[in-house]
Amino acid sequence: MTWETAYQKTTHNIEVSVQPVFLNERSEPEDSLFVWAYKIRIYNAGDRKVTLRQRCWHITDAFGNTEVVRGEGVVGEQPVLEPGQSFEYTSGTPLPTPSGIMVGSYDMEVEGGGWLAVDIPAFSLDSPHESSPLN
Repeated sequence: MTWETAYQKTTHNIEVSVQPVFLNERSEPEDSLFVWAYKIRIYNAGDRKVTLRQRCWHITDAFGNTEVVRGEGVVGEQPVLEPGQSFEYTSGTPLPTPSGIMVGSYDMEVEGGGWLAVDIPAFSLDSPHESSPLN
């Protein structure tokens, strides 16, 4: 997947960029299985070192059903970001509908004490199987 920012948000000098892509080869529309990958870049534009400790996702399908997913770190890591550093990862999600929306947040621990809640921008999950895309 090439890097092209489709969605971006900055909270507390932490910039989160997201690029979703529909995975046609992993999806089975006849069985109501639609799969997306999303690439995320987290950039520390601030002047303090932060560690990503937890994530929380709200994943909503086209029927309005929302699943909340919480967990430690991302992709098995709790990345440390020095000022000026970034971290990139790719993950994915399945849905029972041809479109949906994801939004979330990261809990970041600040070196020296304190926590930051960093927003992940809402992004649309659109497939070619949806007659009218959400975004």
